[in-house]
Amino acid sequence: MVTNNPILQMLSRSPFKPMQEHIAKAQECAVELVPFFEAVMADDWKQAEVIQQRIAVLEGEADTMKKDVRQNLPKSIFLPVARTDLLELLRMQDKIANRAKDIAGLMVGRQMSVPVQLQPLMMEYVRTALSTSEQALKALNELDELVTSGFGGHEVDMVEEMIHQLDDREHKTDELEREVRNALFQIEKDLYPIDVMFMYNVINWIGDLADRAQQVGSRLHLLLAR
Repeated sequence: MVTNNPILQMLSRSPFKPMQEHIAKAQECAVELVPFFEAVMADDWKQAEVIQQRIAVLEGEADTMKKDVRQNLPKSIFLPVARTDLLELLRMQDKIANRAKDIAGLMVGRQMSVPVQLQPLMMEYVRTALSTSEQALKALNELDELVTSGFGGHEVDMVEEMIHQLDDREHKTDELEREVRNALFQIEKDLYPIDVMFMYNVINWIGDLADRAQQVGSRLHLLLAR
């Protein structure tokens, strides 16, 4: 039923569902890195290019969703959290998709092979980073419930536990990043220096993807404290 009541119209344009849809799209983009790295490690560059293009499309869809949320974010006093906090949260979410696109684009563009000695550890590193962004998605999916509960009660305790688990996963990602870097250092003298330089760049970006996911959790935690 269409209503002309301005208060109901403002409430019906709640930004929380679109923000949840946006981070779901960002995660959909990021998880494509698993089959992407599998293709790279198999030297299947045709498949890697197909997945890289899929990542680019999903990142573009996430970017469109981000712009829609920004344009339609209410500026009224009825918004239960600060508009600036939601915009910052949205920015962090978008970085997850951006980093996935950066990683795949660079590796396909240079046809960057992962040294055989690094492959098992690299796959564990990628999967752990993506488990961090998956946990950020789960936590943000509780945002509308938090609003309904008035940011209080059992719902807050549950989300705080989710954020704690997110921090643990990001910490594990940091540990794996150090292990991957050390493993690369051990063999870098046998590789082309320019390849080593770009591989360090990829390692850094994978860690950055997890960092952005943690920042989503940190921003959500800030909302709980206000």
